[in-house]
Amino acid sequence: MHAATALASDHPIARAATVVPIQPAVRREPPTQRSPRCSACAMRAFCMPPELSADDLKKLDSLICSTRSVRRGDALYRAGDAFQSIYAVRAGSFKTMVMHRDGREHVTGFQIPGEALGLDGIGTGQHNGDAIALEDSVVCIIPFAQLEAMCREIKPLQHYIYQMMGSEIVRESRQMMLLGTMTAEQRVATFLLGLSRRFKARGFSAAEFHLRMTREEIGCYLGMKLETVSRMFSKFQRERLVHANGKTIRIVDPDALARV
Repeated sequence: MHAATALASDHPIARAATVVPIQPAVRREPPTQRSPRCSACAMRAFCMPPELSADDLKKLDSLICSTRSVRRGDALYRAGDAFQSIYAVRAGSFKTMVMHRDGREHVTGFQIPGEALGLDGIGTGQHNGDAIALEDSVVCIIPFAQLEAMCREIKPLQHYIYQMMGSEIVRESRQMMLLGTMTAEQRVATFLLGLSRRFKARGFSAAEFHLRMTREEIGCYLGMKLETVSRMFSKFQRERLVHANGKTIRIVDPDALARV
């Protein structure tokens, strides 16, 4: 007879050995924090239209009142998740991506502070791809249903949302042109110059910046192999167009890079 069955049910050892049923794991939503006031945020000029009145900003403060921290490598949302909010990158950076049926990853964009995430969910009510943090990042959460209602009251805000959607269409069209008509050299030059302009618009250096994405992720975005991306960086460095020190890039000759 097994030793456990030899114990009486009221024996102290038997009581101590009583099996406690394992409770199923409960999926918890990522923690959110109270957001600093939108009206006092240094990034507001990149997230919101400049012509908002003081009353409009008070309304926004009541709408955009929480943030979410996302650790490097974690997802803000995944493909198939229900669409509820759009997000403004407050700090850090992200990549958006979709997975092919064969498991290959295709990067559809990189987002830096002041840029929006989540617009892909508006059409179908669910997100089309994943948004992954490239570093420890923070986003402002903008509930879309409440944003729609507020847009009916604040026309400049409504127009700005239309502009954001239009810009996304233009960005995707440019991406198709980049992948379909440009050489490998032209793709990498266009990518670096585009990042330079975006950093400059946010008050950062246009000449020197740190790439949070890997060379492989750049290749996934540009439709190129890792080896080709590395070869183009080396070529630009030999020609003294850029200087690469690890992930830190310094554009030495922007005019010559633009001519590429």
